[in-house]
Amino acid sequence: MAERKTVTLYTDGACSGNPGPGGWAAILLYGSFQKELSGGEARTTNNRMELTAVIRGLEALNQPCVVELYSDSKYVIDALEKGWARSWQRRGWVKSDKKPALNPDLWERLLALCSLHEVHLHWVKGHASNPCNNRCDELAVAEWKKFK
Repeated sequence: MAERKTVTLYTDGACSGNPGPGGWAAILLYGSFQKELSGGEARTTNNRMELTAVIRGLEALNQPCVVELYSDSKYVIDALEKGWARSWQRRGWVKSDKKPALNPDLWERLLALCSLHEVHLHWVKGHASNPCNNRCDELAVAEWKKFK
């Protein structure tokens, strides 16, 4: 079996209002290669944009990879790292408090992608000194501003 490429993925989501116009961004890094992706929606939530950023970044990979994922979203990182999202899925998108899990459509897509790739999770402090995280924030904000 061929060794998987290791790709670094930075992601961010942004929203003006919650719900409101939103944007997402992803930066893929592999060796000297860098690709920026971004998009937005007229009416969405911050968490949906955070999830979409990760999904779109992983979907951009054309083969299974080892992915070093950097996100400032505790919602995304904790739900994956602590197994919450898989538990919600097993319970038919119901949380342990018996309330419905939000964004099951996006979690389904993300969990499928996480099964395809070997994803290592890294939480980064938002709006701090990480240049790629800050660039993702700039791109995501620029996307939601298109809907103002």
